[in-house]
Amino acid sequence: MSVIPLEALPIEQLRQRSSTKWRKYGDDVLPFFVAETDYPAAPAITAALTRAIALGDTGYTPPDPGVAAAYAGFAARRFGWAVDPSRIRTTCDVMMAIVEILRKVVEPGDRVVVTTPVYPPFFECIPEAGGVVERVPLVDTGTGWELDLLGIEAAFAGGARAILLCNPHNPTGTVHSRETLAALADLAAAFGAVVVSDEIHAPLTHAGATFTPFLDASPVAARVGYAVVSASKAFNLAGLKCALMVTADDATSRVVRSLPDEVEWRTGLFGAIAALAAFSEESDPWLDAQLAALDQNRVLLADLLAEHVPSARYRIPDAGFLAWVDLSDLGWGDNPAVKIRREADVAFHLGPYFGEEGNGHVRINFGCSPELLTEAVRRVGSLA
Repeated sequence: MSVIPLEALPIEQLRQRSSTKWRKYGDDVLPFFVAETDYPAAPAITAALTRAIALGDTGYTPPDPGVAAAYAGFAARRFGWAVDPSRIRTTCDVMMAIVEILRKVVEPGDRVVVTTPVYPPFFECIPEAGGVVERVPLVDTGTGWELDLLGIEAAFAGGARAILLCNPHNPTGTVHSRETLAALADLAAAFGAVVVSDEIHAPLTHAGATFTPFLDASPVAARVGYAVVSASKAFNLAGLKCALMVTADDATSRVVRSLPDEVEWRTGLFGAIAALAAFSEESDPWLDAQLAALDQNRVLLADLLAEHVPSARYRIPDAGFLAWVDLSDLGWGDNPAVKIRREADVAFHLGPYFGEEGNGHVRINFGCSPELLTEAVRRVGSLA
């Protein structure tokens, strides 16, 4: 049975939102920079939060709000991954989880690999944990991107103690293969390194691609890895603060259990309530409808760029609602998003923030209405 794509809210309603996407710039700017989507909330989430407000249920998050078991059910349904809920702890958000795990597994001054271009907060959370960023850029195959396993091996051989993986990858939307992830795990094991895998975009893997949780890639991956997940990107819940730290081995589970109780206390109660509803089977149809809408938009963007900005280079992503677009041939400098915002009143994310490999690029959030996406690209085309 075909799925009816989810419809984005009208821009008049969206401009009533108080989140960063709709408040950073004035009403004359169309925002496509931050990873917030424009869809109505999943009904199960709306019902759960409405009930909490009606009850005045605004206190502290309990030790077991049920999110771990809910995520285990979600992972089994969506990824075919058997997760032990007893090996999960919650915290405030994905970046906080990454910092706390890294503090346990690296020593001050240890190098941590990132695969650039990559999510900008990675460059900040590693120093926060006491580590030093080591860039090993993705390999451009001509049709997509892959991990540079030889480069990662060299980094581990040179003393890097961990890799902070983005799986699926932000901003390229790359879904790493099971074989690649298993090979990465073997390298980490060979050099005594660990893998921390940010899997926040995993629920948004599109048809034609298969998401492999790092911890499920191989028995070795289960031993050397930590996964950090959240409902926040797939269900637009970033402001509610709930992420999960997942392990699959006794040793790594002990590391996460050794984190201070305060790390878990930082979980937002509304975040836990919303995540419980998001990961429930009741929200699956909503997620499928959103994926259908995003699938249309990722293809639409390719058509729009071909029509209005033909020199742009864009590969349709395998996951998520973020597009990585190379505008270098337009001659608008290393940071073309600045010109676009000033002259076209369209706010894209700044390519150089993702590392030097992002020079000449922009990141575009297509989790919006087709009409809004069309208008944005048309405006950019008027500058070319």
